[in-house]
Amino acid sequence: MGYKEQQAAIQKELDRFTDLLEVLLPRYNKLLQKKRLDPDELSELGELEHFLIGVSGRITAIKQSLEEDVFGHSLQQLYKEKNKAEKGDINALKKFEKLKKSFSDALKDGDIMNWN
Repeated sequence: MGYKEQQAAIQKELDRFTDLLEVLLPRYNKLLQKKRLDPDELSELGELEHFLIGVSGRITAIKQSLEEDVFGHSLQQLYKEKNKAEKGDINALKKFEKLKKSFSDALKDGDIMNWN
């Protein structure tokens, strides 16, 4: 499976996931708003809450992994291009400047944090 097919498959799964959440979350919110719950509703609310907390944790882990992986590879590429540019490679200098601007924009927008 090529890049485009993988991208389309991920997008399809994300859309499906979003659709399923759009069904589940209103039910959860409805149960939360009810003043009195019968035993079945109380059980359902507990199960939904437990499930949604688990889903939230998995989403957070996926997001963190993506951010670390993308940031790490991008930073590695930035320094690789910087080294080539310092040796006079014009194409590397252009790539370096583009990456440097991307990092600068991400820092300004709060997409990444500078811990220094």
